Amino acid sequence: MFKHFTRTRLLWLAAILLVTLFAVYRCSGGADDAPEYQTAAVEKTNVVSRVSTSGSLQAVVTVDVGSQVSGRVQELYADFNSAVKKGERIAKIDPSLFQASVVQAEANVQAARANVTRLQVTADDSQRQAKRAEEVFAQRLISETERDNAVATARAAVASVDQAEGQLAQSRAQLEQARTNLRYTDILSPTDGVVISRAVNVGQTVAASLQAPVIFTIAQDLRKMEVHTNVAESDIGRLKPGMRVSFTVDAYPGEPFRGSIRDIRNAPQVVQNVVTYDAVIDVANDDLKLKPGMTATVSVITDRRPDVLAVPNAALRFRPESAAGGAGGGTANAAGARERGQSGAPGGGMGQGQRRQRGGEDDEGGAAAVSRTLYVLVDGKPVARDVNIGITDGRVTEVTGGDLKEGENVIVSIAGQNPGQRGQGQGQRGGFRIL
Repeated sequence: MFKHFTRTRLLWLAAILLVTLFAVYRCSGGADDAPEYQTAAVEKTNVVSRVSTSGSLQAVVTVDVGSQVSGRVQELYADFNSAVKKGERIAKIDPSLFQASVVQAEANVQAARANVTRLQVTADDSQRQAKRAEEVFAQRLISETERDNAVATARAAVASVDQAEGQLAQSRAQLEQARTNLRYTDILSPTDGVVISRAVNVGQTVAASLQAPVIFTIAQDLRKMEVHTNVAESDIGRLKPGMRVSFTVDAYPGEPFRGSIRDIRNAPQVVQNVVTYDAVIDVANDDLKLKPGMTATVSVITDRRPDVLAVPNAALRFRPESAAGGAGGGTANAAGARERGQSGAPGGGMGQGQRRQRGGEDDEGGAAAVSRTLYVLVDGKPVARDVNIGITDGRVTEVTGGDLKEGENVIVSIAGQNPGQRGQGQGQRGGFRIL
């Protein structure tokens, strides 16, 4: 039994020794292995810079038709998709109470008019008595006090007539108001157009207390539409009125629609600290395919560079292990991801310190050139090259200067690593931007 125990221990020690030797061999051998780089050839291509965003379709003019009086909806003369003309009656509020108000106001006017007539007769009689009192007082047949009383009575009668005339004017105004409210029981269309929404049914009571309740929504002309977009503040400077726009809607996948930017509104829209601006796009809708409320995926071409030298965006993000200070350049790429998050430049996300500008302005006073460093594979080793870059389409970036030549192979990643791990996915989000 002792011999069996000793033999088991020897077998375990031998196994542990073999595993340790194998691990040491792998580590020492792996350190001498050079990494295998994935490259892409530098070539000339067309680079198109775009701003991509989304928006919603609306009619150019949309009118909410409401009721200025409260009451029960007696009749509806229009419905969804009804074509209406300006001044056409589209709904009716029960007029019974308003007709009664008109009759009451007419009676008040008649009573006020009769009161004016009565007081006018009294005033005329008082003035005659005052005049007679003046004549009698001149003959010293009555006292001065009696004369003054007659004159005061005449003046009071005239004032009563003025007051009655004011009450008559008030009664007439109330009558006009009652007649106006009665006319408001007929809901008329304020414009030519198409009913796109109906908010009430027959028999429903509407209450116009603080604001007019909406009964219909009328689009003036659905053959002319507009798209309201949410453009990020980092992209809004690249858009100008008059630019041509293409967009698609989910209802017609693969079918592009065209339009042009009419206006870029200055009012910011802030949602969760994200600032966007509304670029309004005019769209012709002659075939009435587009409907209000549809979601549009918009693309605006802001710049084109035909047949220019370009490199993949992954090459601008790549850092060799020696420069990154760790396997796969993780530190440099993390810094590059942070920089991309601040600058919004998808194509060239690089570590801090890799983006350089040659001064605030160039020699001619223009904008400073953006310089980046990428790596070319020469004799199996990465060699750094400084280049000036221009626009990007999110996949490749234009090279405007530097010592990079067509046909050279730029390093995009190390074999076995996913370029997306280096921040590529983060760099291609949202709209495309100029670096």
